[in-house]
Amino acid sequence: MPAGAACCLFLASVLWLRAGAQSFGQTRFVCTSVPVDTDLCASSLPASGTAEELQSAVLQLRETVLQQKETIMNHRETIRELTTKLGRCESQSLPETGPSEAKAAGGASRKQTGSSKNTMGDLSRAPAAETLSQLGQTLQSLKTRLENLEQFSRINSSGQTNHLKDILQTKIDDLEKQVLSRVNSLEEGKLNPKNESEERNKIESTLTSLHQRISDLEKGQKDNRPTDKFQLTFPLRTNYMYGKVKKSLPEMYAFSVCLWIKSNASPGVGTPFSYAVPGQANELVLIEWGNNPMEILINDKVAKLPFVINDGKWHHICITWTTRDGVWEAYQDGTQGGHGENLAPYHPIKPQGVLVLGQEQDTLGGGFDATQAFVGELAHFNVWDRKLSPGEIYHLATCSTKAPAGNVLAWSETTIDVYGGATKWTFEACRQLN
Repeated sequence: MPAGAACCLFLASVLWLRAGAQSFGQTRFVCTSVPVDTDLCASSLPASGTAEELQSAVLQLRETVLQQKETIMNHRETIRELTTKLGRCESQSLPETGPSEAKAAGGASRKQTGSSKNTMGDLSRAPAAETLSQLGQTLQSLKTRLENLEQFSRINSSGQTNHLKDILQTKIDDLEKQVLSRVNSLEEGKLNPKNESEERNKIESTLTSLHQRISDLEKGQKDNRPTDKFQLTFPLRTNYMYGKVKKSLPEMYAFSVCLWIKSNASPGVGTPFSYAVPGQANELVLIEWGNNPMEILINDKVAKLPFVINDGKWHHICITWTTRDGVWEAYQDGTQGGHGENLAPYHPIKPQGVLVLGQEQDTLGGGFDATQAFVGELAHFNVWDRKLSPGEIYHLATCSTKAPAGNVLAWSETTIDVYGGATKWTFEACRQLN
């Protein structure tokens, strides 16, 4: 083909596409013959075919192609959106929220016994990678709960518990295979809308059934286990996830507070506990906020503690204090690591307050700040109205049979309510030491 004809064909194609993109069906292309030896690309063209407008047309075509490509990607994303509901079934296991965190969370907290429709919400625009991550967390949570049940069944030698555990484990394994197959099919575009809906309902139904059966099994476990063999878990840094002790502290002129704690949160593990009274939100607080060391606050007076605990391992910590001269001592894993005096001297701990686990109170029973929330696990939170001896603290840290229980507050499931997604799990503090 002569060069002039090729150039004419190219210009014709560009101008035709440009006209079609703007007003298809309303413009005609007319080709005029010219001498063979004429350089069409260098010759003068109609106003609509100048080099400047030709370049503009090419840019518009390129933009159109990019828009079409984006549309195709959106369609693929729409297909992937169908998997997002898989990660929301775990919310069914959240306990009923209290009134204070409902306000803080803007009504986002959910009840443990709600139906799947009540706990789904609208997360259809979550990215596919996040969806798969949520799904993995859901299945891992189910497995962890089964492992706890398995440990309990070994202690109690219950044949029925073992049988149910095996059934649930098999169902979780089957569910993982179904989810993997479904995700692969979605990414390859093999499922039509009808099949997608059926598959989604099937998986959601399976997850709901698993949660219900595990919850029933855990209920039986809870009825049989000792009330102090549990831990509180705070997986996220929020302003609505916490535990609340059902009774207040009495007036105290001395105290000892001990607990097991595990966290790898950074920066700072947050607030393991806070006690507020009318007129003083910082009556007694243990907090590690930001890059600051852990601190104990008494009547808003502060002492820095030598604890180093954010390594993801369980540690036993104790703080003792007396109002006389404000003398305090700090112990980690049974060993004294720090001491001081003049911490709120001659100020008794006031009664009629609110004791919260996992959050720092800015107002009585509320005013939580997510940046100060505790992230991790804690257990065996005990309070005495006296100063424990180093020997007593050592017995607590080493799980000795001589270890005392808190005479003001003893760790028990019956004395603590949880809200906003904080959970109670079976826990034996001394198991890790064996």
